[in-house]
Amino acid sequence: MKRVTEDAFHSFLEPGQWVRHPDHPEWGDGQVQSAISHRVTVNFLHMGKVVIDARVVTLAVI
Repeated sequence: MKRVTEDAFHSFLEPGQWVRHPDHPEWGDGQVQSAISHRVTVNFLHMGKVVIDARVVTLAVI
C-alpha cells in the first residue's frame, strides 16, 4: 500500500483568485495570496489573512 505524503496534495487554487469560505460567509470575499501544497493563504475582506488547510476546507471560487 502506497502512503500519501503531505506534498502529494496539490490545491487547484492560484494566487490572485477570489474565494469564499463555505463555513464563514461573514468573512466576506477573499483573495488567495499563496497556495503551497495543502496550505492556502487567503486575505479575507472582514477577517484578514488566514491560512487554510485545503485538504479539510473546500473554498468556493467566485
